[in-house]
Amino acid sequence: MFARIVILFCCLTGIAHGDSALVTVQLGKDRPSQRVAVSQTAVIKCCYRASGGIVNATWVNRVKKNGTLTQRDVDMTDYRASNDNSTEGGEHCQQLTLQSVTMNDTGLYQCVLTHPSLRSKVVTYGTFLQVYKPMEKYLNFSEDTKNKILTAEGILLLLCVLLPGILLLRKTKRLNQLENRKNKEEEENIYEGLNLEDCTSTYHQIQRSEVRGPYQDVDNVREEDIQLEKP
Repeated sequence: MFARIVILFCCLTGIAHGDSALVTVQLGKDRPSQRVAVSQTAVIKCCYRASGGIVNATWVNRVKKNGTLTQRDVDMTDYRASNDNSTEGGEHCQQLTLQSVTMNDTGLYQCVLTHPSLRSKVVTYGTFLQVYKPMEKYLNFSEDTKNKILTAEGILLLLCVLLPGILLLRKTKRLNQLENRKNKEEEENIYEGLNLEDCTSTYHQIQRSEVRGPYQDVDNVREEDIQLEKP
């Protein structure tokens, strides 16, 4: 009787070791990270290949707070969370859907795979979910309004470039006109200071001197041509 019990125990042990050798799990590629705005929906997947048996998959969330890493199971009873199973290209995929995410949903989501014949749990690489608050828009304009604003800005910029140039050209032109007027007035002042009769008599004297020649006899000089300065 004792021998039969020993043989039966050995058979059960052999079957258990045989199942353990048959069940293998090969992890697939997970998405490293995902960024979702507050109140949006996040979809996270973990894929794997399992042969020799059907493994059980549960979702966990690892969060680091104050330098301490804590792990918690995803509450599937929450109305925001749901899990779907699918097969893609020979891989078994678990799809976790979180609706209306909050800042507290931030963390590393991983699948924990278990099977009675596995010696230890198998944990997938995981996907880090980052929940952020989007920037609030103070002025919510339509695309048409934005285009009109950009057009107006372009026109204003063009005016800002052209107006200084036009004003500078007008200023330069005015300065040139003033300079020309000043030069003209100076020339008129020069001619106003001259006596035309003196200029005429001097001109006639020059002509007579050219006619007589550079050399003259003293006797030929008329008395009227000699002008002596009075003491």
